[in-house]
Amino acid sequence: MLIPIKHENMAARRWPVVTLALIAINTIVFLFTTMSMSDEGPQLGEVKSDILILAALHPELKMHPEEERLVDGFKKSHPDQWKQVQSPYRDVINAYDAKIKLMEDPEKLQEEMDSLNEQYVKLSSTSITEQYAFIPAHPSALSYLTANFLHGGWMHLIGNMWFLWLAGFVLEDVWGRWLYSAFYLIAGAAALQFHAWLNPGSITPTLGASGAVAALMGAFLVRFLKMKIEMAWIWWFSPIRLLRTGNPFRMFRFKAAAYWLLPLWLGVEVLYGALFGSMSSVAHWAHVGGFVFGALAAVAIRYSGIEQKANKAIEEDLAWTNDAELEQASSMMEHGQLSEAQTLLTSYVAANPNSLDAWALLRQIYTRQSDTKSYLDATVKTCGLHLKAHQIEAAFQDYAEFIDNGGSKMPTTTWLELCKGAEEMQEFERALSEYQELAKAYPAERQSLTAQLSAARLCLKKLNRPKDALAIYQAAAVSPIPHLDWETLIQAGIKEAKAALSSGNAIAAGAQ
Repeated sequence: MLIPIKHENMAARRWPVVTLALIAINTIVFLFTTMSMSDEGPQLGEVKSDILILAALHPELKMHPEEERLVDGFKKSHPDQWKQVQSPYRDVINAYDAKIKLMEDPEKLQEEMDSLNEQYVKLSSTSITEQYAFIPAHPSALSYLTANFLHGGWMHLIGNMWFLWLAGFVLEDVWGRWLYSAFYLIAGAAALQFHAWLNPGSITPTLGASGAVAALMGAFLVRFLKMKIEMAWIWWFSPIRLLRTGNPFRMFRFKAAAYWLLPLWLGVEVLYGALFGSMSSVAHWAHVGGFVFGALAAVAIRYSGIEQKANKAIEEDLAWTNDAELEQASSMMEHGQLSEAQTLLTSYVAANPNSLDAWALLRQIYTRQSDTKSYLDATVKTCGLHLKAHQIEAAFQDYAEFIDNGGSKMPTTTWLELCKGAEEMQEFERALSEYQELAKAYPAERQSLTAQLSAARLCLKKLNRPKDALAIYQAAAVSPIPHLDWETLIQAGIKEAKAALSSGNAIAAGAQ
């Protein structure tokens, strides 16, 4: 069993109140409906089954509109089963089936059909699933909304809510609360409609947030294409292991990029939908429809400029206007009181060193004062804060501004984090270049050796350049920087690079 644990961006700029509210609403609705749904299910299911058996054995009987809709839906969605029920040579299904087969009086049979319809209408009118779940054969407008907040059991609820949390709060952070809310509700309806198109006439109630959550996953793929997701692979239940360790399962954890993990999940859903269709208890086509809708909507949101506008509004909401001291400093800057504003902001960042807004204002002041050194120092600080918040693109923008304004080399710690950020974005050539520049800029510091080893690893593992990797490992081996604790790693790298180089030469020779 594969379970997502977390992803690389588990931080948000503000509380994800919409995501938390959706989880709370789903949980509350479940608590208030689960007992009723459990109680009503068997009785309503029995009446439906009786109607279908009676209609199959006696098609000449007059049915009421409610019964006709039920029977027609079953015929369309389960044609093979309908033919089987109609067959006079089949085995007896249950006690009711046996009873009806013994009844021959047309009037009594019609009375039975009328009685069943009365029971069906009465039970349906008070049934949560019949009134609020989504039924493709006869969907109500309200069910496009309400079905997304109903769940059939604890595992159904917990699974959906966990995926909702992982994909939802980061999208809420980049889109804003109103856009995110509208997307979620529309996506849920779109997923249900896609399910209806692929299962026309189905009378099986569909419920759960999985269609809307699948849309969030599709949007997550578009918006965070290279984000790595940490997965847990749990397998092998062992009673002996349970006795020995208290844990009966084995677990293997690994990270996978969104760009291949999420399409793989989509492919599995398409396969299951094609193989099992309406026979499955899981609405696979709702998942597929939701995922595709979410991905397309995310593309439209991102490239239409809506996301940028929403993000700008968030930044303004979070910016200095919400802080009296920053507002005062900004007002001073507007009136040309740069020294006073600088004094206020310097005091502010001493107490709030992680305030990006304060450092951004200081950068503006230093620019206007032509204080290049202070500007570069503040830019290094904002770069570090963006990296800490896992806003890698913003950090590289800071880095570009640092270089453009005369900065020669970043501090080693910040520079190393930038290199790692480039790796996370799968920009391996860029990461290699930065690692090499760092090593060249700080030849006598230990971080230089760290950068060299990282560059060698990239050449060997990601860029298929064993010759370059070997040269870097060999340079590291003779580095004057103390590296006894890394000697084993360096020698192993040299050995692996030589093996890869020999293998590559052998393949090239064979090709000739």
